[in-house]
Amino acid sequence: MTGGSNGTGSGGGGSSSGGLLRTVSGGGGGGSGRSDRNLSISLDDRDLWLRFQNLTNEMIVTKNGRRMFPVVKVTASGLDPTAMYNVMLEFCQVDSHRWKYVNGEWVAGGKAEAPPPNPIYYHPESPNFGQHWMKEPISFAKVKLTNKTNGNGQIMLNSLHKYEPRVHLVHLVSDQRDQQKVYSFPFPETQFIAVTAYQNEEVTSLKIKYNPFAKAFLDAKERPDSVYARENSTYGWLNFHPSYATAQSPLPTAERFQHTTLRTNRVTPYSTQRSRSTSGSTSP
Repeated sequence: MTGGSNGTGSGGGGSSSGGLLRTVSGGGGGGSGRSDRNLSISLDDRDLWLRFQNLTNEMIVTKNGRRMFPVVKVTASGLDPTAMYNVMLEFCQVDSHRWKYVNGEWVAGGKAEAPPPNPIYYHPESPNFGQHWMKEPISFAKVKLTNKTNGNGQIMLNSLHKYEPRVHLVHLVSDQRDQQKVYSFPFPETQFIAVTAYQNEEVTSLKIKYNPFAKAFLDAKERPDSVYARENSTYGWLNFHPSYATAQSPLPTAERFQHTTLRTNRVTPYSTQRSRSTSGSTSP
């Protein structure tokens, strides 16, 4: 799915946010000046995401942070190969409700808490050339979700609140007088409710079925408790509710970014020891 066109920025219809632009300014890559009008981002594994969306997806949050499954993974096209871009993943609280699971379904259960400040994950390979971002899918497999402020670069979310991941691309410029362009891509099919333990048995079963690391759980009965405990900590998307213990084109970018703390831009990309993994959840 590629987001629909929106916003007033140049290029692919992306918006220019004064707040985010002030935050990320401070040196960037040059590039050929080619327009981003053909820029698009598509969601990988969309069919799998839709399976979870039909059930109302859940993601585990813990004090120490847990990785997501499915993993947010996107494919970029239409970027200027020689220009520099930052890539970020934001978790937007999508409504004003606190949710609860009652009689097998999620229902609104009260007023939402204030969203944690700036739940934005900065892709570790940012900034980098457009050619780099287009050569293979961009994976956010290393994102960890937490319900505590721990200062470890993890994403803090409110439990029992609904979130939507959004991908942001910032086209960097070398001339400080030029305005950097921000492109935002929402993916509604990736929405989920943050939980400390899974509530819906069907969601748990689907994660066991499709996660490549589910074997750590399925083989638990044949392994020593200490081994299973260690593996469950590593691949900890499997947290059960006690009752189940037996088993698009860019959007406008708003002023919400103005207090975001982002890495200072570089003229050259960060070196990477190995290519990005395009697989699903990986060990920490």
